[in-house]
Amino acid sequence: MIRWFLRGVSRPRVTTRYPARDEPASPRFRGRALLDPGAVDSHEAQRVAAACLPDALSVDGRGRLVLDASRCIACGLCVEAASNDALTMDPRYELAVRSKQRLVVDGSVREADIAPSPAVLGGAFRRSLHIRHIDTGSDGAIEQEIAALLNPYYDMQRLGLFFTASPRHADVLLVTGPVTRPMEAPLRRTYEAMPEPRAVIAAGTDACSGGIWTGPEVLGGVDRVVPVDIYVPGDPPSPIALLHGLLLARGRVGEAPPPTRQPDPGARTRVDEEAA
Repeated sequence: MIRWFLRGVSRPRVTTRYPARDEPASPRFRGRALLDPGAVDSHEAQRVAAACLPDALSVDGRGRLVLDASRCIACGLCVEAASNDALTMDPRYELAVRSKQRLVVDGSVREADIAPSPAVLGGAFRRSLHIRHIDTGSDGAIEQEIAALLNPYYDMQRLGLFFTASPRHADVLLVTGPVTRPMEAPLRRTYEAMPEPRAVIAAGTDACSGGIWTGPEVLGGVDRVVPVDIYVPGDPPSPIALLHGLLLARGRVGEAPPPTRQPDPGARTRVDEEAA
């Protein structure tokens, strides 16, 4: 016991400095897939899309791959199926966005065409934010990441982030899991009980889109029941990703870029060669 005590008092503070300092992910961390839609020809696009377990990849009418990162579970099967570097895994923690459109990579849509989303909450919430968490059908994985926000390393309270048991005291509704039919009404009641201004965060791939879960008792993503202001994809998202989403709701950080893999400027794409 004394040895552990002396070790604790002799070591410097171990709490992360995020967001004041970047939190680098481990080299093998997989946050989401990144796609260069011009690097896969129409013949290979069908094969790569078929390898995607949660149907995050599809093929448009021109034979181009389309990536919906709100469905991505970072399994990496698409990267293994692609014969080139058209798909890679994003090694960053920060994944939160204000618009679901920013999670879709379509060869016909440029990032500049996506309208910027306004801040969710005003300046009055820059110092503290109270959060009501509701599980609408989660498998429990993301709840472990949420619990980690309270440990000494992440220490969310240092940023003025607090959980509350009452929706009447909450500024943010943090929803996890796909919305199951028995939880539809409780989710609506919780949302309606919150005072305005309020924000809803869909935390995790299941909450963003429904993920791999289907069936008559699964309604899908949270936005099928209540309006969503922040999407945090990931299966499950890391504690830093959750902090990024909460701070994005307060306007303290910027949103993540679309999951587009930047191609080599000098390289000719497979689609260009096919068109030629």
